[in-house]
Amino acid sequence: QVQLVESGGGLVQFGGSLRLSCAASGSRISIYTMGWFRQVPGKQREVVARIASGSSANYADSVKGRFTISRDNAKNTVYLQMNSLKPEDTAVYYCNADYPFAPGVRYWGQGTQVTVSS
Repeated sequence: QVQLVESGGGLVQFGGSLRLSCAASGSRISIYTMGWFRQVPGKQREVVARIASGSSANYADSVKGRFTISRDNAKNTVYLQMNSLKPEDTAVYYCNADYPFAPGVRYWGQGTQVTVSS
């Protein structure tokens, strides 16, 4: 079992920056593929960025060049640096951990709200 706790969300102006953190406990996350997803009311949760155990990362087209996902396995923590924020980035952001050896074994945090004002 992996417990995930997100932090760092808040209210920011258009063009501003935020750094989200996802602290994991219960298991070391070094072998997990970690990800950030977001969801707005009435819409499906969508992937924002994912990072594999070897630190290769991929991003949604909407955030490429603005967001950076990283991981610190020693701290059991994953980050999402968000720059040049836009109002359309407003959402609840969720951290996720995928166990690579058992498809479907997935853990979620409780989410953190990010609001970008225009």
